[in-house]
Amino acid sequence: MSKPRIAVILGSTREARFADTPAAWIAELAGKRTDIEVELVDLRDYPLPFFDEVASSLYVPSTNEVAQKWQEKVAEFDGFIFVTGEYSRGPTAALKNALDYAYTEWNKKAVGFVGYGGVGGARAIEQLRLNVIELQMVPVRTAVHIVWADYAAIKGGQNITEFGHLSAAAGDMLDQVSWFAHALKAARDADAATADAKAA
Repeated sequence: MSKPRIAVILGSTREARFADTPAAWIAELAGKRTDIEVELVDLRDYPLPFFDEVASSLYVPSTNEVAQKWQEKVAEFDGFIFVTGEYSRGPTAALKNALDYAYTEWNKKAVGFVGYGGVGGARAIEQLRLNVIELQMVPVRTAVHIVWADYAAIKGGQNITEFGHLSAAAGDMLDQVSWFAHALKAARDADAATADAKAA
């Protein structure tokens, strides 16, 4: 079985976003592993309008070309790590919108989280856990939470690699994402083989 492909998704599109720093850091950590392949995916490269389809792509194919390209991109991966800030106790609107613009492409895949904000993005991540379960994804237990003190120090020039508690959480989260990505990929492959056998 080929190694699972994991996307690190930058969940902010703001010009002044902080997301680049933790996204690059977690992608670099994940890229050092031999059990997964990693790609950084920037929502800026997929300028989705606010959801404007007749219905979810679960029921009706999307007509927007950017949405179609986004769905094709999501389909390439076996797991995801969402990097998100917290706004009014929730995740970024750009990330929630991107989640809504796909459905089957998310199904039966692992997902981890890196959050930043007042309580390390914890409340945003809690909402995302509910969202991804509705999309038939498997959220892992451990997340990375960059609290305000960490955020301020990093913005002030301290390297994120110097924060041992963040590195420890990241390692634990990546272990879990990898385990579930392998297990779910094997299960999806088995389902596909069974479907092909029935169709033959």
